[in-house]
Amino acid sequence: MSDARDVGAGGCSPPFTALTEPEVEALVRGICFKTGPPRTVGVEVEWLVHEAHTPWLPVTRERLEAAYAALRCVPLASALTVEPGGQLELSSPPAGSLMECLSVVRADLAAVRAVLAGQDLCLVGLGHDPWHTPRRFLRERRYDALEACLDRGGPAGRHMMCTSASVQVCLDAGHEEPGPLGHVRRWWLAHQLGPVLVAAFANSPLLGHRPTGWLSTRQLLWAQIGPGRAGAPPLGDDPRAAWARHVLDAPVMCVRRDDGPWEVPEALHFRHWVRSGLPRPPTREDLDYHLTTLFPPVRPRGHLELRMIDAQPGDDGWMVPLAVTTALFDDPQAAETAYRAVAPLTERSLGLPAPHNPLWTAAARSGLADPGLREAAVTCFAAALRALPRLGADTEVTDAVAGFQDRYVRRGRSPAHDLLDRIHGGTEPARITPGPARPGGRRLRTPLTSAGRTPTVHGKDETA
Repeated sequence: MSDARDVGAGGCSPPFTALTEPEVEALVRGICFKTGPPRTVGVEVEWLVHEAHTPWLPVTRERLEAAYAALRCVPLASALTVEPGGQLELSSPPAGSLMECLSVVRADLAAVRAVLAGQDLCLVGLGHDPWHTPRRFLRERRYDALEACLDRGGPAGRHMMCTSASVQVCLDAGHEEPGPLGHVRRWWLAHQLGPVLVAAFANSPLLGHRPTGWLSTRQLLWAQIGPGRAGAPPLGDDPRAAWARHVLDAPVMCVRRDDGPWEVPEALHFRHWVRSGLPRPPTREDLDYHLTTLFPPVRPRGHLELRMIDAQPGDDGWMVPLAVTTALFDDPQAAETAYRAVAPLTERSLGLPAPHNPLWTAAARSGLADPGLREAAVTCFAAALRALPRLGADTEVTDAVAGFQDRYVRRGRSPAHDLLDRIHGGTEPARITPGPARPGGRRLRTPLTSAGRTPTVHGKDETA
């Protein structure tokens, strides 16, 4: 959900004024949870871009550049950005209702698809590319630094940067006061409902032409990146304090400079950087940038960004996770039902932060074949279906959710099973043989037009 107002914290102090540790804590606490009645919803939909007729063949750089040049001329309400591997992402503006969000993004996607069709390209909804190896489309210092940083932990980072895609649901943080719509409850629910969403919408069972044994290989790869870069803080009664500690204790991805390559330090945490002032004292601008390099499954950016859902198949498959998640958070009755449904699962996390705990692992590996996750998903989908008319959803949306519930949730399946069924039935063009999972990597985003722009806290760019 792109909204420059939420970034605002970046310009309140001189950009080259060194920060103190208490200042960092105060800034993070102030900008990452903006409380109030939940009023807006947004979605970020990422897509792989494939050849329309031969999706197992890589799209050349020249063809991607030509297609993206054509897209620059298309007027869109959503922000259109490019991921390091050439994936496309549409980020909706904050919408006043679920139906407004759906309408805006569907219109924008139709316009984007029309342009790509003219280039014999198409958008593909898969959590991880089943055919192609990671290759960087974007060559910028930000991604050079990110790649170097993530490579220290293995190849997972490159896969996530270049061959993954997701549906990210963005919701308001919630009331300051307690209750089903309070920010403490919503923060807790986002992390405990997260495994149910991973399991229900798992759609990435392949890597390098092979089944990995995981229904959401994308989530597996996120876990392999490690808790400092891609983990959540421990859950507690004060989300602001927990997130501020996490930000300070997270590793620094890079120390930027005006010219030349950016330094990629080893074992430098932001807290240590503030205390030591080396290789130079960090500034407010560095803090804002540091926030864009952390990729937990739930990222607080004023609003909450839920990042654990695989990209979905079909032109409109993304609508179902958006509708279900919005209903379970913004309708008080559905939120209470979801809270009660996932509460029995919490002990399976063993008190460990997401996604590095047994519950999240079971969701990514087994999906709704896990009895506890299946029971919670059945309850949550039923609650969402009851809530959607109260949120103004039309019959097309409720029918899509009901269809997904019947096809997958009640049967203990997810979209990943459809792809595996086609592979085992011999209808997929790739020659796929069973094999072990291999580690993979992470992604970030860059706008189609980046000249004269600087990254915001949302990982987007705004005019400098």
